[in-house]
Amino acid sequence: MKTLLVALLLALASVPALAQPAAVIDGVQMPAWLERDGRRVPLAPGMELRAGDRITTGNGSRVQVKLAEGSVVKLGENGRLVLAEIQPAKELFKAALHVLEGAFRFTTDIVAKARKREVSVRVAQVTAGIRGTDFWGRSRADRQVVCLIEGAIEVGADGEQAVTMDKPLQFYQRDKGQTQPVGFVAVDQLAQWARETEIEAGKGAARVGGRFSVQLAAAETQDAALAVYDQVRAAGYPAQLAPRREGDRIVYRVVIRNLPSRAEAQALAARLKGNFGIEEPKVLG
Repeated sequence: MKTLLVALLLALASVPALAQPAAVIDGVQMPAWLERDGRRVPLAPGMELRAGDRITTGNGSRVQVKLAEGSVVKLGENGRLVLAEIQPAKELFKAALHVLEGAFRFTTDIVAKARKREVSVRVAQVTAGIRGTDFWGRSRADRQVVCLIEGAIEVGADGEQAVTMDKPLQFYQRDKGQTQPVGFVAVDQLAQWARETEIEAGKGAARVGGRFSVQLAAAETQDAALAVYDQVRAAGYPAQLAPRREGDRIVYRVVIRNLPSRAEAQALAARLKGNFGIEEPKVLG
């Protein structure tokens, strides 16, 4: 059984994707998780998403998701995002995103603006319909905020008439169940809000295409490696078991891949050292 597991792990990276996914995890400032079909696993760059998936971020975490039509969704720390609907048809891209908690940002690039799509973002009881735009929002237990950065959106709470925001820095808020008049936010305040959803440099974030790795452990037995692997993954870090043959023996390595620079890999190694059974993490790449 163990021999079969090792063979599967060694071959896993060679399996190609068969079709363009509806959405992909582009970057992760850990810890963060994906919940699907009753299972919870740590998020990793390149992970493909589908309708029904739920993303959860932990303290200090950030996640960046790229949709098939070119838009980017960013989620800040202690957030919960549900992909309620996502249909990447070529003729019309449709998606419904539910932000249950935390700060988020939706950004559409120039190319994506020209594509036909129906995308809405629901922030608790508030829904924003998107027409080619860039906007930021946050959902908390008693307050929801949606702030327009560029473009236009229609936003409104359940049972209330939606309002159109089409001027930069306009923001809509609902405080303790009461909708407030649309106002304008200061540039400095928007910059502060925007930082809540941006992946931070020097925090050990992983990104698609990152060529550096952190080796968390190298054990002579699979059970010893799994002891570290299980703890790290439960904590929201996308560790992988990477067995490697060295002479006449197999070394069971536990690694986190896709770090974009040596500095980011070193930052992650420093953060994890001394935790989850990790003694001397090593930067590879």
